[in-house]
Amino acid sequence: MTGFAMCGSFCSFARSIRVLEELAAGGEQIIPVMSYNAATVDTRFGKAEDFVKKIEDICKRSPITTIVDAEPLGPKIALDVLIICPCTGNTLAKLACGITDTPVTMAAKAHLRCGRPLVIALASNDALSANLKNIAVMSEKKNVYFVPLAQDDPLKKPYSLVCDFSQVIQTVGEAVLSKQPRPLIVT
Repeated sequence: MTGFAMCGSFCSFARSIRVLEELAAGGEQIIPVMSYNAATVDTRFGKAEDFVKKIEDICKRSPITTIVDAEPLGPKIALDVLIICPCTGNTLAKLACGITDTPVTMAAKAHLRCGRPLVIALASNDALSANLKNIAVMSEKKNVYFVPLAQDDPLKKPYSLVCDFSQVIQTVGEAVLSKQPRPLIVT
């Protein structure tokens, strides 16, 4: 069983949903999790209720959207892997500091305490500035794996890194073998 958590990097939702569709098409049983913002905020990239409905259609279940409902992921509901796709810089910082105040951070905490792989598909405008230290902190943690990252617009957004969404499923395959895909930073 695979957990698939989404945070509010709204510009990445279409790519994240394509990954979710690919996992489902491969026969994965998926438990979706959404941060409060991902589940409720309408943006220029789409309406929250439309994204929630799309995720329900793909996964054949409603996403977990509360801390209480996310807590059993790990001790009571064993996931083979938890993917955070997209993972915002805000969520990465919370994970690095041990802050558990959203459904996604609770799902990650509950999952990691059982020693299973967590795959982070980062999409952050401050990854090479304020969040660089958090990438380092999480890179050193056991059972945490990053999808390879690249600068998405080095001239206009020099501190931004976005994962290569085409490598999420490959990263999951390597993570279950306790391997971090290399290179981590791609061009």
